[in-house]
Amino acid sequence: MDTQNFQPESDKSQFRKGIAVGILITLVLVVIAAGVLRVAGKKHVLPEKGTATNTTESTDESTQDVISSDAVQEKAGELADILDQYYYEDIDENALVEGMYAGMVGGIGDPYTCYYTAEEYKSLNETTSGSYYGIGAVLTQNAETKTVTILHVYPGTPAEEAGVKDGDVIVKVDDVDGNSMELSELVKHIKGEEGTTVHLQLMREDSEDYVEVDVERRQIDIPTVQYQMLQGNIGLIQISEFSDNTPEQFDAAIKDLQSQGMVSMIVDLRDNPGGVLQSVCTMLDEILPKGTLVYTEDKYGNRTDYDSDESCLDIPMAVLINGNSASASEIFAGAIKDYEYGTLIGTTSFGKGIVQSIIPLDDGSAIKVTMAKYFTPKGNYIHGKGIDPDIELEYEYQGDASATYDPMQDNQVLKAIEVLTK
Repeated sequence: MDTQNFQPESDKSQFRKGIAVGILITLVLVVIAAGVLRVAGKKHVLPEKGTATNTTESTDESTQDVISSDAVQEKAGELADILDQYYYEDIDENALVEGMYAGMVGGIGDPYTCYYTAEEYKSLNETTSGSYYGIGAVLTQNAETKTVTILHVYPGTPAEEAGVKDGDVIVKVDDVDGNSMELSELVKHIKGEEGTTVHLQLMREDSEDYVEVDVERRQIDIPTVQYQMLQGNIGLIQISEFSDNTPEQFDAAIKDLQSQGMVSMIVDLRDNPGGVLQSVCTMLDEILPKGTLVYTEDKYGNRTDYDSDESCLDIPMAVLINGNSASASEIFAGAIKDYEYGTLIGTTSFGKGIVQSIIPLDDGSAIKVTMAKYFTPKGNYIHGKGIDPDIELEYEYQGDASATYDPMQDNQVLKAIEVLTK
């Protein structure tokens, strides 16, 4: 792919247009795998085939047989010979092999099934644990233009201290063009050793010139939960993603708000792309009464239920969602809706009703595989459809967009307050 140098006027306007087209939420500064199951113990253990009517029958020839066939091996060797003879530069053989693995997995055609190199898998583990060395920002990438935008800057992080803002478009990371590679690759240039700096060239909506900042890399303990008390003793809890440490932060937020006299609660899941399945189930267990929170079914018809115990949080609740609320966010919203435990406000969610498992390999690499569909407690399969809110309301910020965000100027928050105080 040819790289592109961005010029101030005409190129900037074209660049902005690309932001609005087909944004693919890929939380990676942070690579978070939305709707991911933890796979423990020995790898490669397949579920037993069930007897359901949708069971996939086995065939005489497995995928492994096809890949290891003489014809495939012969063609791979032929391609390698051609590259050796004709490619104009030296070949990185390790990169070639890793690319072959990635291409094989990508050949399935499922955007959520992918291969991680050992380095990528290590980075993934860092980010889902809620701690990494970086700048403290969440990024999104446009699937068509590769444009990378700052979705959220965490408070108290190097990114905030350097003046990086939500909505900034990354034009360059040091000397690397921001739209020249996949987000997971670009993140490798942003993250680095603690104490070093990364230079970002940013495009900002209200600025004619590019914004240039140097950001120090530090250990970031990702605050995935933020909260405050609103008027009428209504607690507002904003959840940016569901990582391993989110349930602990969520529990602490609820306890603190209860100590302040919370009588009702707003949970904000807008722009939350999901995360670890076990985390969202732990949080729902704290809220909902005894019953099924979500269940999954694999291609063999095997069903796995994730249940809640009898203890619950019995207070009025509203949940804010939008088109970027995906996967684990939809598990949360779907359970609240099916139990009639709160009011959903906003716009229809993303519609990701499938779950991935990350299976580590012996050499440190891993594969993420879509292994099941998930269903809400009432059996709704929301993939490709999303979850409709109880009250549909497009977002409109009524305050100064350039100033610090004020939830009391957020029309969806105000609607939630109105619902909870009736």
